[in-house]
Amino acid sequence: MFGAIIGDIVGSRFEFRNHRDKEFELFAKDCTYTDDSVMTIAVAEALLYSKPNYSDLSLNASKYMAIEGNSHPERGYGLNFSEWLINGQQPYNSFGNGAAMRVSPVAYVADSFEETLYLADEVTRVSHNHVEGMKGAEVTAAAVYLALHGKTKEEIHAYTDQFYPINFTIDEIRPVYGFDETCQGCMAQALECFYESKDFEDAIRIAISLGGDSDTIAAMTGSIAEAYYGVPNKMCFMAVSYLDSELSRIVNRFEEKYPSKVL
Repeated sequence: MFGAIIGDIVGSRFEFRNHRDKEFELFAKDCTYTDDSVMTIAVAEALLYSKPNYSDLSLNASKYMAIEGNSHPERGYGLNFSEWLINGQQPYNSFGNGAAMRVSPVAYVADSFEETLYLADEVTRVSHNHVEGMKGAEVTAAAVYLALHGKTKEEIHAYTDQFYPINFTIDEIRPVYGFDETCQGCMAQALECFYESKDFEDAIRIAISLGGDSDTIAAMTGSIAEAYYGVPNKMCFMAVSYLDSELSRIVNRFEEKYPSKVL
């Protein structure tokens, strides 16, 4: 899950002041972690505390997202999700990209492709139960799983193209791409950032250069890029330095049991 956290932290300072170029300092003083990291870590926490058959995963996903969200306020949560955190965890038919940015840990836990989709559904339907929200989470988790298990970019692309066909390059859409917080407006773009990349860092740089919802697109792209390329250990170390002690503790526990692909 380091790919999502790194993408989030690197992209945090560009969310509302886009930098449409690949040249920038990755970890700057004004970087921070946002809701993308908090919710990704909360999903990891839910997986750690669920039964072996994950029959209670959806309950735990609601529980730990609420705990971590309310313990880490003002991290850029959307209005509806903020109300979800405060007023009781009832699904609200969301198709926001939050469904896709937080889901990557399930691919490290799953024993099969089918289980990956099941776990993705369980952690998503508690809030983002719209068909497009569910699809965004499933496709992201599936791409991570396929990358982790040695599939080529062509094979991963063949799968994701069934749901998010891509008929553009990042260079083509960069000048006109605007802020979009929906799965429909982010998934194909995040996938293409990965497909055009040559290594993990390049994937993050391409995602930032696109503009739009920079931290979330980079988190989504980073999730898949980590599973495919691996992440330099130095970047993992830098990312953890931005987290507080509680989030770091959860990350360390998850990493001990389900290690990231670190170079």
